[in-house]
This record gives sequence, C-alpha cells and structure tokens, in this order.
Amino acid sequence: MKKWRWILLFLTASFMTINNVAHAITLEELQQRFAHQPTVRAHFTQVRQIQGMPQPLSSSGEMLVSQHKGLWWHQQKPFPLTLVLDDSHMVQAMPGQTPQVITADSNPQLFQFNHLMRALFQADRAVLEENFKIEFSDLGQEKWRLVLTPKTSPLDKLFTAITLSGQANLDTILLTDRQGDRTELSFTQHQLTPETLSNEEEQYFKF
Repeated sequence: MKKWRWILLFLTASFMTINNVAHAITLEELQQRFAHQPTVRAHFTQVRQIQGMPQPLSSSGEMLVSQHKGLWWHQQKPFPLTLVLDDSHMVQAMPGQTPQVITADSNPQLFQFNHLMRALFQADRAVLEENFKIEFSDLGQEKWRLVLTPKTSPLDKLFTAITLSGQANLDTILLTDRQGDRTELSFTQHQLTPETLSNEEEQYFKF
C-alpha cells in the first residue's frame, strides 16, 4: 500500500512539474494575450510617495484603454479630473472649467510618453524594446513581472525603472524616478467585455 502511495505521489508531483513548465509565461505569450484585449476597463488606485513628504498622495477612479481610441483616465478622488489621450491629443477636463487640449505638434515629448503608456497596457514589445532594457520573470501560478530600465531620453532622465506585474491582467505599475519618488498604480475589477465601446464610452473620445 505504501509503495502505491509513493508512486501516486511521484506521478502527481511529476504531473505538476510538467504542468508548470507547460504553462510558464513568456513575454511573447503575454503580448499575444494583451493584443487580444481590444478594450480594458478597470478601477485604479494611485499612491505617490514624494521625498520629504510624510504622507503619500493618493487618488482613485476608473480607466479605459481602447486599442483603437486611446486612454480614458477618470479620477474620482480626491477631486474629479478626466484625462483623455489619443495619438494626437491630450485633453484634461475638470468640472466647471474649459477643457485644456494639448496636441502632438505642440508637445511631442508628452505624446512620446502617451505612446509609451499605451504600450505598457498592451505589452507592445517593439515599443518597449525600443525604449527599455527588458527583464521578464515568470513567478509561477500564472504570475509575472516585467522590469523596464529606460535607455532612451527623456525617459532615462526621469525614471530609474518601471515595474509591471500581474497575473491574468496587468495589476500594478510601479514607477521609481531619479529623485527617489515612487508612484504605484494598482488596477482591480478588470472588465474585458464587451470588446466594443458603448455609445457612452465613444463620447469619452470626442472633443
């Protein structure tokens, strides 16, 4: 009886090892997974720790990333603020104020960063490899971590590293900058369907 129990344990352990190897995540697989997510909706929490300040700055809200439209970022706390980023415009809107519109022609560096942010959410390897040294780690149980070390200007003048981590989705982004400040973005309540935008969501990108 003991003999069969040990054989069973050995076979179970062997299967688990094979199963883990078969499901080891690679950056290519992660990119393919994100490429098949045309629309991602989530809630976010942002915590920024600034050198010299005893308490971190916190904000929260909801966001939407559309491969076709861009990024919609709606902060709800501590005060309402909406940012919309597409390939050629950035719009910042606050209640009771005229929206501020910045174009790619007037601020090309900002749109380089915008392009980068969308690449982060979509794990666009070509864009990431162009701007960063990449270190990808499979942490087991479908968990992964991607550490990006900037190698192009102005990113290398701003950040020491950008660390992404997650499981089925992108769960956190940690930005550490040259001045020792840290900003951590946490994403929850991911929603990948419907893949197309609703009529209300379409309006987010009209300005």
